[in-house]
Amino acid sequence: MPSPKTINQLKTKFLKPALTSHYEVKIPLGSLPAGIKDIVGALDEDDLNLSCIETSLPGSSLATFEVKNDYTGVTERLAHRRMYDDRIDFTFLVDAEKYFAIRIFEKWMRYIAGEDADRQDGETQTVVGPNYHYRVRYPGTGADATGYRCTDGLTITKFEKDMRNSLTYEFIGAYPISISSMPVSYEASSLLKCTVSMSYLRYVMTELINPETTPTIKVKAAQADKENTQELPEAQKNESKVGNTAGEGTAFVETDSATGFRDVDDGPLLKADGTPAYDSSGNVQ
Repeated sequence: MPSPKTINQLKTKFLKPALTSHYEVKIPLGSLPAGIKDIVGALDEDDLNLSCIETSLPGSSLATFEVKNDYTGVTERLAHRRMYDDRIDFTFLVDAEKYFAIRIFEKWMRYIAGEDADRQDGETQTVVGPNYHYRVRYPGTGADATGYRCTDGLTITKFEKDMRNSLTYEFIGAYPISISSMPVSYEASSLLKCTVSMSYLRYVMTELINPETTPTIKVKAAQADKENTQELPEAQKNESKVGNTAGEGTAFVETDSATGFRDVDDGPLLKADGTPAYDSSGNVQ
């Protein structure tokens, strides 16, 4: 049987979609293997991460095999392996001062291919020499400083404007495998973009849903920062207060602080001429 929904329920469920423009990319240049870090540096890491204008959240699938003989007329598919995407693409805006997005990935790929590696026989090798050749480096492990993989720390974080929910994808063993061609032309100018494809072993997703927005802090007892030394306003000085002003240990003398008149016989407050200071309604006469 269908269940009815109110307008407020529909607004809560369907009118708050996630937006594709809120994300953050982190490529940890400072934590790359030493051989790469020495080449590319790490001073412009923040600029590189901010210049990533397009990427994609990774996907995966399950590899299955068929089982046909367990049940009559039924073909089952049973999972036996999780398959990750073979690459992920990042598109960067190229800055006009250093062309940093192009240079860093070109140097990273040059290091992987071993184009600038020293020969063991002592021969000086140049990339433009007639005897140019290369020998690809070993990928290395987490403890191997000569490998070319970024073992961890390369992440894509998807979040929303309120910063309450987020999904962080961390890529294990990532490294660039291609740089797309970048057309240039004498026609109308447009932004120069560099698209890099990176391979990785797998990704790990970390969920952060509805964290506490503000920490709970116990409020201390209200205390003044300093003592108030200002004089009272005239209206507050002249307010009518009735009490004993004859002094401690003396007979009670009822006195009006506003008029200064007092009555020693517990009768009504009197003026200087002996007439009552207040009428029957309590108003000053």
